[in-house]
Amino acid sequence: MNLITDPWIPVKCKEGRRVIAPWQIAESDVLFPDWPRPDFNVACLELLIGLVYMATPPSDKKDWKARTKPDPEGLRTALEAYAPAFFLMGDGPRFLQDYDKLDGAPKPVDTLFIDSASDQAKKENRDLMVHRQRYKCLTLPEAAMALYTLQDFAPAGGSGYLTSMRGGGPLVTILDPGKTLWDLVWLNVPFGQPSMMKDLPWMRPTRTSEKGKGPVRPNDGKDENAPPFTAEAFFGMPRRLRLVGDEQGITGVIQKRHGTNYEGWQHPLSPYYRMKSGEMPLPRHPRAGRFGYRNWLGVLIVGKPSREDEEGLEHRALILQEWDGMDRPTGKQVSVIVAGWAMSKGSPLDFVFSRQPMQICSAEAVRRVKCFIEAAEMVASMLHQALASLLDKGEARDAQREEFYLKTEPAFYEHFRDIAEGGNPAEAWLGEMRDQALSQFDVLAKPGLSERGMKEMKAIAEARKFLSIALHGHGKKTGASLFQKLGLPVPTTKAQKKGQAA
Repeated sequence: MNLITDPWIPVKCKEGRRVIAPWQIAESDVLFPDWPRPDFNVACLELLIGLVYMATPPSDKKDWKARTKPDPEGLRTALEAYAPAFFLMGDGPRFLQDYDKLDGAPKPVDTLFIDSASDQAKKENRDLMVHRQRYKCLTLPEAAMALYTLQDFAPAGGSGYLTSMRGGGPLVTILDPGKTLWDLVWLNVPFGQPSMMKDLPWMRPTRTSEKGKGPVRPNDGKDENAPPFTAEAFFGMPRRLRLVGDEQGITGVIQKRHGTNYEGWQHPLSPYYRMKSGEMPLPRHPRAGRFGYRNWLGVLIVGKPSREDEEGLEHRALILQEWDGMDRPTGKQVSVIVAGWAMSKGSPLDFVFSRQPMQICSAEAVRRVKCFIEAAEMVASMLHQALASLLDKGEARDAQREEFYLKTEPAFYEHFRDIAEGGNPAEAWLGEMRDQALSQFDVLAKPGLSERGMKEMKAIAEARKFLSIALHGHGKKTGASLFQKLGLPVPTTKAQKKGQAA
């Protein structure tokens, strides 16, 4: 099977479902990948974006705008020049597989899946949240997608089994204009120049990482002014793999230690951060659970600035920065697919997939959105502290914090659109947060209150009182700071009013 010329990608269409070759993403009825796993769908989007970046990227904003109209035959011609590098099986170079034939006993095809149990987990019978022995054979398309997903998101796999160039299960942000698959892919292709086939890591002897061999850097560090990624950013090979099977299907995989160790690469579809100014940027990773507005800072909008570094300590994905720089009217809307594997020491916890609203905003609007999010963090902390009178520290109280964010999310998204269009609904946002926090407290406090001891009742009443006082703007470190964060006038106390009158 050739991954350029053969149809192998299942897609949703305007009428039904079909299987296409990559160049057919430019056909007008194709909407979205339709694999049976969400991590496959996200990895497939990155693969398609990478193919277009490799073969026919826009050179600049002007070129990008000139080619927004899909051209299936033009894309087919551009991609077919790379077809010799995209055979899945055979005697020559194999897509994303080790340059050399690997010796050893094949492992089950389960090895290709991030949520499969490791050998150690099976040995110790720890595979409760991961799976073993699910698949005896994969079709060639399934194996190709599983192979790409593993190389793209590879988690730590033990000594010598390296993570992807973005670490295990990286956070991915992909702009989606909500139209066709071509519109989605083209919107996320970085500016650049077509690549050569030799730029693909399986077209040359594998750069292994045994002791004494240094890491592989973008452009091998030859040009200090070169971009922080090449086509290899989309086609990295941290794992040394060779599929075992035939045209009927893949039945196993041979794996060796010491794949390519990537250092200094920045993937254009992932956000990065620095621990402190001057250090190498590190890719962000998702936390288990729902991705919502509380997670926006540093991912979808600018996060914490650095006093020493003009670029700041947090960097949104390059593609989001380029989109912000496009000459579009303020308020232009898209959604952002936010996805990735949440990992814990190499073990998968959860695959996060979310669609978040995004609009082009003025600098002032971005500042205001950031303040709204930080204000919500302040209220969530106030509620968490007040609930100490009702709940022990731990999961129960943490769940209430999550509940606060979940219940205030619809209002936040509505206010976000308002802010992007020049509004300032600070008072409304404060009122909604106040109502939600007090409501959550009361739901837990009122049932059985009369049956509690006097000391406990007093602690609950005082906690509720101080929470309400802070949410109405009183208290220097709590209420006043909250009002100031939202740009609202801090209420004056009776004592202050008397002092002013005197």
